[in-house]
Amino acid sequence: MSKTIAALSTPPGTGGIAVIRVSGTDAIATADKIFQGAARLSDCATHTVHYGFIKNERGEKLDEVLVTVMRAPKTFTREDVVEISSHGGAAPVRAVLDALIRAGARPAEPGEFTKRAFLNGRIDLSQAEAVIDIINSTNDLARRSALSQLEGSLSKEIRLTRERLVSLAARMQVTIDYPDEDLEDITSEEIAETARECEDKVNALLRTADSGKIIRGGIRTAIVGKPNVGKSSLLNSLAREDRAIVTDIAGTTRDVIEEYINLDGIPLILLDTAGIRSTEDEVEKIGVEKSRRSIDGADFVIVMIDGTSFFDDEDIEVLRATKDKNRIVLINKTDLGQSKYIEAVKGRAAGSPVFEVSAKTGAGLDKIAEEIREKYNLGAISASDGAVVTNMRHKTALIKAGEALGRVREALSMNMPQDIASIDLNIAIDALGEITGETVSDDVVNAIFHEFCVGK
Repeated sequence: MSKTIAALSTPPGTGGIAVIRVSGTDAIATADKIFQGAARLSDCATHTVHYGFIKNERGEKLDEVLVTVMRAPKTFTREDVVEISSHGGAAPVRAVLDALIRAGARPAEPGEFTKRAFLNGRIDLSQAEAVIDIINSTNDLARRSALSQLEGSLSKEIRLTRERLVSLAARMQVTIDYPDEDLEDITSEEIAETARECEDKVNALLRTADSGKIIRGGIRTAIVGKPNVGKSSLLNSLAREDRAIVTDIAGTTRDVIEEYINLDGIPLILLDTAGIRSTEDEVEKIGVEKSRRSIDGADFVIVMIDGTSFFDDEDIEVLRATKDKNRIVLINKTDLGQSKYIEAVKGRAAGSPVFEVSAKTGAGLDKIAEEIREKYNLGAISASDGAVVTNMRHKTALIKAGEALGRVREALSMNMPQDIASIDLNIAIDALGEITGETVSDDVVNAIFHEFCVGK
């Protein structure tokens, strides 16, 4: 691991500057071989910036640069780190990287800088995963959640719970191994109570997972209704561009149109679907079937009803098809007059919120963000810096830990020996350790860092 590595850490392509990162035991000495400046980098103080030129082995100048010297352990990787700020563009970057490789560095693997930070103990595995989540964040909620995780909000919760279980397991083992010694026995009631309290902590984290999934990936939101109720107009209004074709002809939309938007800070994957109705048109039939599948796969459904036409059996069928989904019902086209059907719609909407809106003018559309924020508790998450589970690997490990702790309590309630309960207790300890990296396999670690970009 001490081998010096180098990679471009800024996006490739033409730009004002590019940052090339070098890390390892010989990072400063390697950079010294190709740097020409007022002083040798090896003689420079840590966390200082130096002007000069990068040269090749023949002494030819390759680029004018600024070089930052950072000495271990106060660096991202806890190794010596050099960052070279060169001019952006393929040619200067390639020339600097080639000079570094010739001087003794090797190209970094995907995520290798962050992997070294993890292996050197600067961050744990969940914090390392937060780095890529920050890079990939597409909305403010995702960025804030990932930053909180990077700062250790989740790690702290996991570590405190795990340490409590480790202490419990150690006391149990002493009692099991030395039954004849004059030691204070730990009672089954005490074990069960601690297991219950830790299980409650695990379940509290798991309750954030649904919101966490939404924060990270967005809410898959299907816009459904019979033909010509304004579904495409709503998509265009929320996306603030003419993404879907809008005409007065019923059945214009024949396929599902997908658009990612940020609605008042809420990430939505909007699906504009074909109008749901009985039809003999073979192409439209395919679109209607896709609409029904979109309902099944959606996290949230927006049902649209035309407030200027009859509230009919087709509208009722759409409401019936979505009755088991998280949904909001919009009576559209209020710009053309007040709907006569709002009470009838409310009667059929089975308690779902019903609002009169205009997709054309935008009137009433603020209700969508309000309802989603309340439905998924996003307001509380926005106001909190607490731990939120956004990673499926973490969720799976927490489920495993919670189930194991439940079995501990069940075994003790059946008056089974403590050494039987200790088996599941250790399973819970290992499951929590998988999140922070204390008990995770090398294959899992390698798979996680393989998802990173080169240079991070």
